[in-house]
Amino acid sequence: MNGRRIRVLVVEDSRTVRERLCEVLASDPGLEIVESVDDGARAIASCKELRPDVVTMDMMLPLMTGLAATEYIMAHCPTPILVVSSSTNRGELFKMYEALAAGAVDVLEKPSGDEPEGDWERRFIATVKLVSRVPVITHLRGRLGLPGASPAPQAPVAPPVDGSARRFAVVAVGASTGGPSAVVRILQSLPSSFELPILLVVHIGERFRAAFADWLDGVSARRVAYATEGLRVDDAIGRVVLAPPGRHLIVHQGRFRLTAAPERHSCRPSIDVLFESVAREYAPTGAGCLLTGMGRDGAAGLLEIRRAGGLTIAQDEATSVVYGMPREAALLGAAERVLALADVGPALVAAAQPGVRS
Repeated sequence: MNGRRIRVLVVEDSRTVRERLCEVLASDPGLEIVESVDDGARAIASCKELRPDVVTMDMMLPLMTGLAATEYIMAHCPTPILVVSSSTNRGELFKMYEALAAGAVDVLEKPSGDEPEGDWERRFIATVKLVSRVPVITHLRGRLGLPGASPAPQAPVAPPVDGSARRFAVVAVGASTGGPSAVVRILQSLPSSFELPILLVVHIGERFRAAFADWLDGVSARRVAYATEGLRVDDAIGRVVLAPPGRHLIVHQGRFRLTAAPERHSCRPSIDVLFESVAREYAPTGAGCLLTGMGRDGAAGLLEIRRAGGLTIAQDEATSVVYGMPREAALLGAAERVLALADVGPALVAAAQPGVRS
């Protein structure tokens, strides 16, 4: 921000919570509250007039919901948005996921009062600062793949990367910040004939994970479900299998295994853990794809897949919401291909077609 304070617009309908958020933000000298409002329509007006650096957005608002406000802001005056929510029921969680797909950068739970003193406040300030630095783009369609939105066009098969023909058995995908939107775009780009099982780890706050598989199932033509212990990988042909909350997902002897082993990079599920198991289990027939996200989870695992002879893809900087994990993979030499988001689906299609050079 070139030495100036980060300008924050606070959107929250509860006066008590709104005042608390403002109090926490005002305690940091690097932050400036430009306005606090209590409904989505006023949020849009303030965003247009005041041009804040970042917006904290509640989902449950009067007159116009936080989802509708997010869609409008990202379509007409793109601004980094942090969803601050206490939503836990299915319908409210769906709206939060839709806001992430519409361009909101990240989500943080509201304080519950049970946190260690100062813990939530520190995380809130740090997340606001991080989100404010994220370059955002215009999202004209708002909710991707939802009623009223045009389906994403299917892209052509990607050209071969070298002269060797390879056949693949499974695709592992990892994503973090910006991941829900990226995953939706990839799934919507895959044709119905795409049969490789897709194993997926997406970092989302623990309190917000419960309905994520159901939401993805609803916005994609592919069946999406949380992994279950012992399910055969061969029984997941044409489907997406998502790591469940609080468990690492691995593949072992042709079956899915769930483990409560220690966190990796402060994450459970961890992308690295999944990728490493794919490298061991499938060697050259495994493919790994590391998408937008903060930190380095997945980079070392992607390198293991490449060393085993598998296909490895990292999202490029220009289309990543946060170029953290893919950048780490590129620096390690883990990515055989660094692709724009729109090219990831076609590359996976090429990998899935027997006899097609990928």
